[in-house]
Amino acid sequence: MNKGYHDARNHSATARQNEYSRILTAAVINTHFRQLLLSNPGMAISSGYGGEMFHLPKEEKKRVSSIRASSLEDFASQLTQGAEISRGGMACMSAD
Repeated sequence: MNKGYHDARNHSATARQNEYSRILTAAVINTHFRQLLLSNPGMAISSGYGGEMFHLPKEEKKRVSSIRASSLEDFASQLTQGAEISRGGMACMSAD
């Protein structure tokens, strides 16, 4: 694999994870944002939080907007599961 491509992909994944962390942090500390994220994730992400905007690629914003969850825990689970699939990777499980 081309090193430049690999570095760019890792940077993209890191940037996406940082945005996920920012979204979830805002939801943890603010009830109103959390309720909006659960009821209308697209609007919550587009509105931003505390004057800060969330920066996700268009396709990722679309995927996150389609999440339907009844709790922040469920939302976070779907967020991270979808990220694994969208990167083309699957979590590996080892048998003990």
